[in-house]
Amino acid sequence: MNKAFSNKLKDIILKNLSNEQFGVSELAYEVGMSRSNLLRRIQKEENCSASQFIRKIRLEEATTILKNEDKTVSEVAFMVGFNSTSYFIKCFREQYGYPPGEMDQQLIEKELPPEEVKKHRISISRYVIWASAVVIALAVSLAILFSAKQTKVELEKSIAVLPFKNDSDDANNVYVINGVMESILNNLQSLKGLKVISRTSVEKYRNTKLSIPEIARELNVSYIVEGSGQKVGNQILLSVQLIEGERDNHLWSEQYNRQIEDIFQIQQEVAQEIAGSIEIVIGPDEQKRIRKKPTQNLLAYDYFLKGVEQLNKETEEGLIAGIPLVRKAVEEDEQFALAHGVLAIAYYYHDLFEPEKQYTDSLIYFADKALLYDATLPQALTGKALYYMQVRNYKQAIEYLETALKYNPNSAIVINSLSDIYTNYVPDTEKYLEYALRGISLDINSHDANTASYIYLHLSNALVQNGFVDEALVSINRSLNHYPGNLFSEYVKAYILYAKNKDLTETRQLLINALAKDSTRFDIMQEIGNICYYQRDWETAGKYFDQFLQIRDYLNSNAFAHKDLEMAYVYKQLGQHDKEQKLFDQFKNLMDQEQSVFQYLFKASYHAYLGEDDQAIKNLELFTQGDNIQLWVPLFTPIDPMIDSFKNKPEFIKVMNQMESQFNSKRDRLKTKLEEEGLLQVIQAL
Repeated sequence: MNKAFSNKLKDIILKNLSNEQFGVSELAYEVGMSRSNLLRRIQKEENCSASQFIRKIRLEEATTILKNEDKTVSEVAFMVGFNSTSYFIKCFREQYGYPPGEMDQQLIEKELPPEEVKKHRISISRYVIWASAVVIALAVSLAILFSAKQTKVELEKSIAVLPFKNDSDDANNVYVINGVMESILNNLQSLKGLKVISRTSVEKYRNTKLSIPEIARELNVSYIVEGSGQKVGNQILLSVQLIEGERDNHLWSEQYNRQIEDIFQIQQEVAQEIAGSIEIVIGPDEQKRIRKKPTQNLLAYDYFLKGVEQLNKETEEGLIAGIPLVRKAVEEDEQFALAHGVLAIAYYYHDLFEPEKQYTDSLIYFADKALLYDATLPQALTGKALYYMQVRNYKQAIEYLETALKYNPNSAIVINSLSDIYTNYVPDTEKYLEYALRGISLDINSHDANTASYIYLHLSNALVQNGFVDEALVSINRSLNHYPGNLFSEYVKAYILYAKNKDLTETRQLLINALAKDSTRFDIMQEIGNICYYQRDWETAGKYFDQFLQIRDYLNSNAFAHKDLEMAYVYKQLGQHDKEQKLFDQFKNLMDQEQSVFQYLFKASYHAYLGEDDQAIKNLELFTQGDNIQLWVPLFTPIDPMIDSFKNKPEFIKVMNQMESQFNSKRDRLKTKLEEEGLLQVIQAL
């Protein structure tokens, strides 16, 4: 690689060294290149991927720190942007051939004469043999224990904070205990490397009779936090304990009897004790945020806790009751940033289902106030992002949401908002998949069965589009388990099975079975006609398309407009040229308006329809240059009837090979990223 360019990339990476979120997209933005161009240049010059290049720089800096500073391996991992010590050790070993803990040994051997190196290694070997003999029985036991539970490693840093119990007979004080619980939860959520289940997901366990191991299994976590307490006059009594979920083993507990003004100190101490007990390294910035008091005004904080108690009911009545209380909090303390941020979020949800928004001015006012007093507060950043979502400025919304995620990696509202944007407004299947997996791991238990079914449906769709066929099948089955009547899931499953089995006859029958359960589903009619099109069964395809178009016209809808050309082709084969021409014209109008990378795919189909083979192949080449290829394109293009005239041409075969190779490369890259972040294990645990 050009040395100046290489040094520029290295300097950028080093400036963002401890930021685990800094990846290929961020590097491309900083260097002023498109992601795809950066990938190609690094691959060409360095013969490695961009993510591997970033990792290489991080590991080189790690070796420098290990040589020159008295730091533990965990501390170094954190300093160079790894949120998992075990993954850091794995990468280090792959890069240098030995783990970071052996750095001192390697340095010693470099200083020894060649004849002394062998003696040194013999002495080390004797120690290792002796140590191994001492612990071999334990090692065998552990191997047996974990052989059937390989995903357990990924659960070691996952935790759920159960609703605290009110020990007082006075129900009016319950808001204080709930507030303490939520503050501890928020502090833990801000820690990198720790998966923290959302408050809404644990709420159903408030009065549960389930055992700790049963709750841990349901939530797929390793640790559980329980607590109880009461407010007596000006004192707060609190009891908190940390439990290893699977074995119901108590790891830490503490009782607090403090003055109410010490409430912030208690919340800080509990979060630090829990983090220490499960060996989570708290970085300097995280430590600073945990220690920061949200307000010095206890009356303002009391109003705030009362308001949040109402808002957490997540009802219209709760919003109406809670907002005035939180507004009293900011009247008492104008610089109460957290209260401002919570108000902004509350006003967004107050307007969410209203066709005409009434509270946009309040939303942006309180979001800006929160940012004025604390520019790194996740609730402030989230409030500003929700404002941009409300005014449909999704680019700005993404920026604020992703910044909020840096300060609260476990925020369900942020993760679910990003998932929503990337599936509905700024389509990006790769990012949608990433955030859908994060959201499910944190928040799926907070939804009813029907909602959960649709969440798993969208996840399975994102999985299969990115080439994770087996994982998509697991997710779609979970969707149908939650709601067997979900016909969307039923016909998506038909296509997932086609991706697995390549059997159009099976796909057709599964779709027919789904339509039999609801004969009005014109979307399924279209899908059956589409499969008949690929089978060259023009008459049957025409019958289903007739039914589909009749309903679509009646509804004055443009549903499946991107399929108009395929329907036109069927009517062309049937000699029904009036229908053909109408659908052809509609598709051309759609193609002319399309501005995304899919315009080249539409143009390729258009020219193939007209018999202009070279133009069709050229547009397929242009489409392949983009970075948004979904599985369906390389899967169905080779069997499309419109390409029959040139499917054996070397130029077409070359393009399809390139497309498939690029898709596979993207899938493998994404798989590595998801594995590094522990997200693929979410699917394995479904």
